[in-house]
Amino acid sequence: MPLINVIHGESIPTAPFTVRTPVLRLPIWLLVMWQAIKAVAWLVVTYVRYWWATGPATGLLWLYAEYGWVGPASTAGGIAAAATGWGFGHRPSFLPFGWYPILARFRRWTYRRRWQAAMVTAKLAVSFDRHTVLPILKRVRCRPGADVVLVRMVTGQIPDDFGKVAERLAHTFGVRQVKAMPGPSFGTVVLVLLRGDPLTKTVAPFPTTAVPDFTALTVARQEDGEVFDLRLFGTQVLVVGATGSGKGSVIWSIVRSLAGGVGTGLVKLWGLDPKGGMELGIGLPLFDRFASKDFAAMATMLEEAAREAQSRAARLKGVTRQHIPTPAEPLIVLIIDELANLTAYLTDRQLKDRIKASLGIVLSQGRAVGVHVVAAIQDPRKEVLPARGLFPTRIALRLSEPGEVDMVLGDGMRDRGALGDRIPQTTPGVGYVVLDGDPTPMRVRFSFLTDDAIRDMAATYSRLQVIDGETVEGGAA
Repeated sequence: MPLINVIHGESIPTAPFTVRTPVLRLPIWLLVMWQAIKAVAWLVVTYVRYWWATGPATGLLWLYAEYGWVGPASTAGGIAAAATGWGFGHRPSFLPFGWYPILARFRRWTYRRRWQAAMVTAKLAVSFDRHTVLPILKRVRCRPGADVVLVRMVTGQIPDDFGKVAERLAHTFGVRQVKAMPGPSFGTVVLVLLRGDPLTKTVAPFPTTAVPDFTALTVARQEDGEVFDLRLFGTQVLVVGATGSGKGSVIWSIVRSLAGGVGTGLVKLWGLDPKGGMELGIGLPLFDRFASKDFAAMATMLEEAAREAQSRAARLKGVTRQHIPTPAEPLIVLIIDELANLTAYLTDRQLKDRIKASLGIVLSQGRAVGVHVVAAIQDPRKEVLPARGLFPTRIALRLSEPGEVDMVLGDGMRDRGALGDRIPQTTPGVGYVVLDGDPTPMRVRFSFLTDDAIRDMAATYSRLQVIDGETVEGGAA
């Protein structure tokens, strides 16, 4: 059997070659009949294909024929009144079932108008067998602030090919940003075209709960307007951002989501603030242990956390794969601000080695036994943070250089839409989150807590026991 080259896609016919062809003379009536059959077939196919437009048009014409202008006018007015009442009466159901399907039809038409030019100029069109083959636009769905476009790729393409030209596609289609991610089936890619930006406004703090859900801590708002829930169970969290990027917003959003558990003893926060307590000191009473001046005390805290992780692992061996917090054995969360002061800038080599050794144990063994780390840092280089690979959950806020995005989130993440180097200085707390095993970066904005809000929260859920290795009388600051 001969080999057949097959390439999938939508082809653009090229100009035919100039060749001599035999001339067949047919009677005029046969040509007229053939053209009439083709016209009728085209009308039938068009009528069925665009049923969403031809159906209502047929109904309005029938009403006009039966009742004159009164019929279609009263029907259109009734539908408009019912849609308006539905929209104002129950907007959550009107948008997905009444408005977005209509908007998706219109958007699909606008995208198809520019599709050929977009694919060719972005070099996503493929030349094959003297034809230009394009990816096929299969479906468009609308959601708040974004359009989700399903595309059938040309044979040999991968989703990363679309991610690398996402900025070109964004300018072509007139949207804020385009993200490319693998589609639901082989050979497809999903393009998310982001239009509005709900993250320009400051996000208010979210309410606290008496029993935190450690699999879904509400800490931020996504760029589609939905809330973002951070999973703490089974992970360690690294926050990277330049000065003024909003690392404090991330830390205090996580602390606030855990505050209810702090008050009931289900969670213990251990704070390490090598900058003298400038960031974490304002919420001092929330921490069961706190160190800001004595680096020896910080090393001791990390060593105690490592020992606790190892002892819990020995007790839970063969019993469970995930520790469940209880007041007797609570969840321990180490909050570390500016981790580089402990891993790179510390001049005492002996203390630095102690800190690196214990931190490595906590990061590698603490996830399943309820000993977690939430660490913030400015410089993501490997020589500053050797244990960077032990943080499955990474959050990139505003960064200084494009190369730092992939350094923090992983190779290719900037091409997939994580433009951390382009976050404006006027939007602190905006960043990209990458979860372990998920190739798609998510843009979010963390809530902002004022100093007074942090003080009130600390006064409500006070648990302080130890400062820089010294016991505090009465458990209060």
